[in-house]
Amino acid sequence: MKLSTKDRKRFRIRNKLKKSNKHNRMRLTISKSLKNISAQIIDVATNKTLISATSNQKILKDTKKNKSELSEIVATKLAEKAKEKNIKKIYFDRSIFKYHGRIKIFAETLRKNGMEF
Repeated sequence: MKLSTKDRKRFRIRNKLKKSNKHNRMRLTISKSLKNISAQIIDVATNKTLISATSNQKILKDTKKNKSELSEIVATKLAEKAKEKNIKKIYFDRSIFKYHGRIKIFAETLRKNGMEF
């Protein structure tokens, strides 16, 4: 699914959060490629990345895991880092990706590890 940048904006939750962030939650963005997945937790008020995790690390590349297992590993690492910074409630910004496959596995793993969205 190839979209222009103008079309991508309508799929994002980012514009809605800029207008009203009543609950002071952080935003979790996900990006994936054919081989890797990465995620960031971003403070909406300051637009700064607080926590990030990716499967594009040497430790994870050496292990022979399939893509869905990598999604679970990255989600658990991100949840552990978020617990250290006392972040429990987030907004899940999946961008243009459908809630299916690796994105769904990622989200379910985060929920199992105590994140709320």
